[in-house]
This record gives sequence, structure tokens and C-alpha cells, in this order.
Amino acid sequence: MNTKHLLHPELHPIAEAVPAFKFTRDNLDQFRNARLSSAALGDAEASGVTREEVVINSTAARGGTHKMSCLLYRPKNKSSNSAYLHIHGGGYVGGRKEYADSMNTLIARKLGITVLAVGYRLAPEHPVPTPLDDCYSALAWLHDQAEQLGIESCRVAIGGESAGGGLAAALAIRARDAGKYPVCHQHLTYPMLDHRTGTPEHFGDPLVGEFVWTRESNQFGWSCYLGSHPAQAPYVPAMVADMKGLPSAWIFTVSLDLFRDENIAYAQRLLAAGIDTELVVMPGACHGFQLLPNTSLGKRYVEAHIKALGRALKPV
Repeated sequence: MNTKHLLHPELHPIAEAVPAFKFTRDNLDQFRNARLSSAALGDAEASGVTREEVVINSTAARGGTHKMSCLLYRPKNKSSNSAYLHIHGGGYVGGRKEYADSMNTLIARKLGITVLAVGYRLAPEHPVPTPLDDCYSALAWLHDQAEQLGIESCRVAIGGESAGGGLAAALAIRARDAGKYPVCHQHLTYPMLDHRTGTPEHFGDPLVGEFVWTRESNQFGWSCYLGSHPAQAPYVPAMVADMKGLPSAWIFTVSLDLFRDENIAYAQRLLAAGIDTELVVMPGACHGFQLLPNTSLGKRYVEAHIKALGRALKPV
């Protein structure tokens, strides 16, 4: 179905410049390399933020220790003892920790908080449980370094976009269940939560999923991520049976995104469990629209994202 007429005119270039990618395991490198220019780091120092690479030992459930490269952002004028753990998107099969460099720099500067961007390993080379193990190791590192970084362990938020949002939701579940490293808030931008979305049995609204990330893309990403592992929580957040005790949530989704309805359903389940939840649905936008940050919609998103995170981390 052609839904371009429902897309905000400012976003027509993304529909034309980012055609739906036909994934196979043989062309994954092409997909991963296509956005390397987006991984260029900006001048954080000029923004009043120090950025450094930190190497974190990630201990996987399958055994062995992996040295994981992450990016640590610290404002020169630190005004908060909060921290934000950012997990990048990419359908579980792509993406890099550098992709949200400008946003993470802006968050660190505007909110005066510490930000850690996770360089987790990708599927299909590293399926479940490795990506979530890596994210959990990064959360553990933040808590273990809390005193040195000037962070209060009760004021650590997590978040991400797309698959990164899905991993953040999964991390919130795992952290709750483990009871060792608390998370105070989950900040999710059109999170990838449900492996069933886009299957013939769960085709959903035909008006969503035409641009950037399609039903076929979704099934490819989930199949690579899950591998032979059963589709269960925490790896598939939509399958979690009990939502009680999860941290507060800000869920941002858009009207033409394939994930719109699963995001709304997840927010409803959080609300029904008594979790403080804010749901935002932006009309006229598609998956990946924030790749055009200078559009009016892109600017609205950046402002909403940072303000909501600031509210969540504001001292009570």
C-alpha cells in the first residue's frame, strides 16, 4: 500500500533516499557499511562535553569474557548525579555506538548528566543472549563505577531507539528480575518489542511499515537475533508475563512505524500494572525520521526526548 501521502512533506526525502532494504545474511555488510558516515563523531569538546572510549569486560552467559568498546560522555559543568545508558538501534543486526553521538552529547550538556553508549555485539554472529548480556555488563559497569563517576545508583536510566529500545526494555526486565543493578527509568523510541509483528498471523494495519523498516526486515532481524533461542522474555519484551516492578517509561512512537501498535500495547500493559508511563505518538512520521534532525518533526522529537528524560531524572 502506498502511504507516502500520509507522510509529512519534510520527510519525503527519507522515503526516497532510504529504500526498504532487502535483507539476506549475504548482504548484511552492505547494510552495515551503508551508514558508516552516520557514525562520524562530532566535536564534543566544543559542546562542553568530554567523550572518551572505555573498555568494559562483558561476561556472556555462554562463557568467556569480551572486551566491549563503549563511549562515555561527561559534561564539563556536571550538574546532576544521574546517568543515562544509551543503546543504539539497527534491527539487532546493524548499528554502532557512535550513531547517536550528537544526541548523547546534547543530553550530557543540556541535562548535566553522564551518558554511556554501549557497543554491544550484533546478530546473527552473536544471537541471544549475547547482545543483552553486553548491555547488562554496561549497566553493571555504571553501577560499579558510580562513586568514581559521581553517580547515584538509584538514578540510572536506560534507553534507545528501535532495536536499542527493545534491548533497553529487555534490560529493564532483566535488571528487575536480577535485583542487583537498579534502573529508575526506561526511555524508549519506537522500540522493537515483539517478534510476531509483521508475520501473516500478525500482519497488522496495512498503513504502517512501508518505509525504512518493513515487515520483511522485521522478520529477518528477529530471526537473526533469536537464532535457535525460544521467543521469550526478557529477550522479547512483549512476552513478559508480569510488568509489575518495572521502571517508569517514556515511549515515543510515530503513526507510520511498523512498531506503532506493539508500542501502544506495551504502554497499555505498563499502565495496567501501575507503572508511570508516558506515551507519545507523532503523526506523519515513519521509522528513522530522526535521521533528518533539521526538519520540524526532528527538532520536536529532540526537544521532547530531552525534556522527558530530564523530567524522569529530576530529583524528587
